[in-house]
Amino acid sequence: MSDDAQEVTYEYVRIADEIAGEIASGGLPLGARLPGEQELAELHGVSVSTSRRVRRELVRRGLVKALPAKGTFVIRTVPVAQDRDGNAPTGP
Repeated sequence: MSDDAQEVTYEYVRIADEIAGEIASGGLPLGARLPGEQELAELHGVSVSTSRRVRRELVRRGLVKALPAKGTFVIRTVPVAQDRDGNAPTGP
């Protein structure tokens, strides 16, 4: 396989995809609390900074909401449609 054909997937994206799959399949239902950053890091064998990026990616996708001092919770079971720049649509 040539270098051009290889696709790089960052670890945080791979983990976010895995969690998004759990959300979509119902394994993590609406309102479910995700593990904290430290626990997520330990579960996936990554650094806390990587687990923080996972959370930010899931927030960006519109699947979870992070509430300071409370945790991160599932708010949607399917990804929000995004434009080419990765922005969620505004309005109703």
